[in-house]
Amino acid sequence: MKEVVKPDFDDTKWKEMYLPKQWEEQGYPTLDGIVVYRVAFNISEEDAGKEAVLHLPPIDDMDSTYINGTFIGSIYQWDALRTYKIPMGILRKGENILAIKVQDDGGSGGLSEIEDKYNITIDHKIIPLAGNAKFNIVSVLEDITSGNGVIENQPAVLYNGMIAPLLPLSIRGVIWYQGESNADMPYEYRSLFPSMINDWRNRWGEGDFPFLFVQLSSFGPLTTKPVESNWALLREAQTQTLSLPNTAMAVTIDIGDPENIHPQQKKEVGDRLASGAMKLVYGKSKLISSGPQLKSFKIQDNQIILQFNNAENGLMIIGKKLKYFAIAGADKKFVWADAVIKGNQIIVSNKLIQNPVAVRYAWADSPVEANLYNKEGYPAVPFRTDDWR
Repeated sequence: MKEVVKPDFDDTKWKEMYLPKQWEEQGYPTLDGIVVYRVAFNISEEDAGKEAVLHLPPIDDMDSTYINGTFIGSIYQWDALRTYKIPMGILRKGENILAIKVQDDGGSGGLSEIEDKYNITIDHKIIPLAGNAKFNIVSVLEDITSGNGVIENQPAVLYNGMIAPLLPLSIRGVIWYQGESNADMPYEYRSLFPSMINDWRNRWGEGDFPFLFVQLSSFGPLTTKPVESNWALLREAQTQTLSLPNTAMAVTIDIGDPENIHPQQKKEVGDRLASGAMKLVYGKSKLISSGPQLKSFKIQDNQIILQFNNAENGLMIIGKKLKYFAIAGADKKFVWADAVIKGNQIIVSNKLIQNPVAVRYAWADSPVEANLYNKEGYPAVPFRTDDWR
C-alpha cells in the first residue's frame, strides 16, 4: 500500500473509472472491499508549494487519502463530506497524484456523484478533479451471508459478536439508543424490545438492572396535516416498554433534525437520561425526571379532556399555542385540533368534529414543533388514545 500512493508508482496496467461516482454504477454491482484510486492533476508554477484544501464528496464507507505520497486525512463515515488541508510544500509544479484508498464494508461503495464537492482550492482558485481515474481492487470482502442479506441482520450475529462476550462481567445498567432501523416493523418491536431486555437480564443473572433508553427523535419532512406514521408507532412501542420494571425513557422529539437521522443536540439527551438515572438508580424517587405522559382521557360533549402523569407542578407551552394535537370522529379522519391547557388538563376540540372519538399528539415522523412540556421543562411523550390500524 505504501508504494501505490507514491507519485512515481507505475499504474499503467490499472483500469480506469470515472470519479466521482460509485463503483456499483460502473460495472461492479456486488463489490465490497478495498479499492485504491489514483488521480493525476496539474499544478502551475505559481501555485506549487502553496497551502491548499482538498474537497471530497461523501465516500462510502472509509477513505485514507494521500497527495504525492503524503497522508492528509481519513474519515470513517459514509455520508460525510471530506475537507482536508494540504500543507505547504506538498504540491509541486506539473503533475501531482491524489491517491484514495476506499474501504467499503457493504452496500454502496466509492465516491458519491457530487462533482462540485470534488476539487482542490488554492487561494481563491478552484482546480476541478472530476474525470477518469486509475483504480485497482486491492481486496474483496468475502460474502459469508449465503445470500441471506447483510451479516449483521442475521439471527444471533450481533448478540454473539457484541453481547455474549460481556456476560462474564458484572453489569450496572444499560443505556440504549436505537430504533430507527426497526421503524418499518413497529408492532413487532412491541415484543422484540422488551424481550431483549428480559433476555439480557436473565442471562446476566443480576436481577432487573436499570435499563434506560432514548425514544426515537424527529426525522423526515414536516407535515402540513395529520398523517399515519411508522415512526410514531415505533415511539409508542418504546413507551409501552416502560411497563417493564426499572426502566426509563428520554423523549427527544423536540431536539431532532428533520434532515439528519443523527441529530447533533446530544447534551440534552444526556441530561434527560441522567435525570432518569437519578430517579431510578440514585435515590431521587420523588424527582420528576421526564415529561407529561397521558394518564387518562374522557369525552365530554364535543371535547376530549386529557389528564397526565408527571405534571404535578403544571403544564406549559413553548410558544404561543399548542401544536401537533389532532382529533377525529368515528370516521377515523384526523384534523388538527384546538388544544388549551386548563390547570393540569388539556382540552382538545375542533368545531368541525361534533362527536370526537380520538386524539393524537406528536403523531408524525418529525413532530419537532410539538411544544407541550411540564414545568420542569421536559417534553411530553407522544401518544394516541385510539388503537386503530
